[in-house]
Amino acid sequence: MNKGLEVMEAHHLFGTPYDRIDVVVHPQSLVHGILQLADGAMLAHLGPPDMRIAISYALHGGESVDLLADRGPAGSRSVAPLDLAQVGELSFEPVDLDAFPCLRLAREAAVAGGTAPCVLNAANEVAVHAFLEGQLRFNAIAEVIDRTLAELPGAPVRAFESLYEADRQAREVAREAVKLSA
Repeated sequence: MNKGLEVMEAHHLFGTPYDRIDVVVHPQSLVHGILQLADGAMLAHLGPPDMRIAISYALHGGESVDLLADRGPAGSRSVAPLDLAQVGELSFEPVDLDAFPCLRLAREAAVAGGTAPCVLNAANEVAVHAFLEGQLRFNAIAEVIDRTLAELPGAPVRAFESLYEADRQAREVAREAVKLSA
């Protein structure tokens, strides 16, 4: 689901159409984004698999700040520098949407627009919470989201309050879907 939400984020932050945003599986989790240029060349953002880097970008207005372990402030928990020679090679695989059904659901909700992404997010939160509480199997998370989206496929956003209402309804439907999937 996280990748699906990141697809929506890229769409809205950069104004990129959904059909121009692709997702690939990268087992090493070192490439955080790739941009293909008009000439076919690609620029990649590589870094340690550590969310503190992304959070730092957000907190510092997109500016890079020193987070490296060997140069960080005394006593701070810093990021270890990436050693590409130690990594050796990077691999990428196409996404198997049967193995990652939440990505498919997120893309469908994103393209549908309106309140569908809100419904998706609310259903995901309910399903993940149920999983963490031992009330739902991990593989049933996507089932709950799918059932919720089937019942509440999304509607136009006419006012901000319509998002609150979509969220409330989705949580209600998702809670019932958890009971059916448990």
